Amino acid sequence: MMNPIELKKAVGSGLLSFPVTHFDDQLKFDEAKYRRHVEWLSGYDAAALFAAGGTGEFFSLNPAEIPQVVRAAKASAGKTPIISGTGYGTSLAIEIAVAAEKAGADGLLLLPPYLMFAEQAGLIAHVKAVCQSVGIGVIVYNRDNAVLTADSIARLAEECPNLIGFKDGVGDVDKVIEITTLLGDRLVYVGGMPTHEVYAQAYFAAGVTTYSSAVFNFVPALAQRFYGALRTGDQATVDEILKGFFFPFVALRNRKKGYAVSIIKAGLRVLGQNPGPVRPPLTDLTQDELALLEKIVQANGVTRIAAE
Repeated sequence: MMNPIELKKAVGSGLLSFPVTHFDDQLKFDEAKYRRHVEWLSGYDAAALFAAGGTGEFFSLNPAEIPQVVRAAKASAGKTPIISGTGYGTSLAIEIAVAAEKAGADGLLLLPPYLMFAEQAGLIAHVKAVCQSVGIGVIVYNRDNAVLTADSIARLAEECPNLIGFKDGVGDVDKVIEITTLLGDRLVYVGGMPTHEVYAQAYFAAGVTTYSSAVFNFVPALAQRFYGALRTGDQATVDEILKGFFFPFVALRNRKKGYAVSIIKAGLRVLGQNPGPVRPPLTDLTQDELALLEKIVQANGVTRIAAE
């Protein structure tokens, strides 16, 4: 496992992604297919992979499954760091965090607590308790009912040495600029909007120079090409991929609730792989929607790969 400083450096060094979690027809974790998928993704130079993250259906995994997913990812990812999701109430988040660390996770992504909105003092206590329960690095996910102010992040950074990152899924770029300006290089900053590529240029201007890419699951070469163009200022390539792939992809994703996850598994099906269905309460794409996704993928020169 990496120490927190090593993980911080790794996360900031390139594009990130979060593998889908494979299920069989009975909705049980399909470890063999998941391991093959992680091994395939690790060949495309991701800076780190988030196991059992949002796109990995963290919310539908039970606590005992999460370390299973982490161990499978670690066994298949080679040198690519593995960051485990954790979340829910403080006690359960700590339980998952400790189990993930024992399973070999290099770090943690702390997702918002379950359901409740809370004051800043409560959110600070929650994040601090999780950080203090482990020795590995922690990235806090700022979104939904867990939106931290710049002052709260600064206090946590001072009190929690292993808090190494801030991932934003809110989209208030002015608030992100306030945090990056106040904290400087104390943290690594990660973009975390759904299909973050369409927001990436604005976040780059705010000092957030890396992000987690969901589409990396099924078009990793295209995802890396876009990221490389963004980092080098190749605006023509950025615009080409946005117009040709990401804008029609987002239009399809926005058709129904929950499709931010479902459409990624559908993308793997388009390429000839079988990640299994999403777990309820999510729903899979219809056959007509799957055909539309296939047209988007084919129009961008992505060919089918060999099925398992």
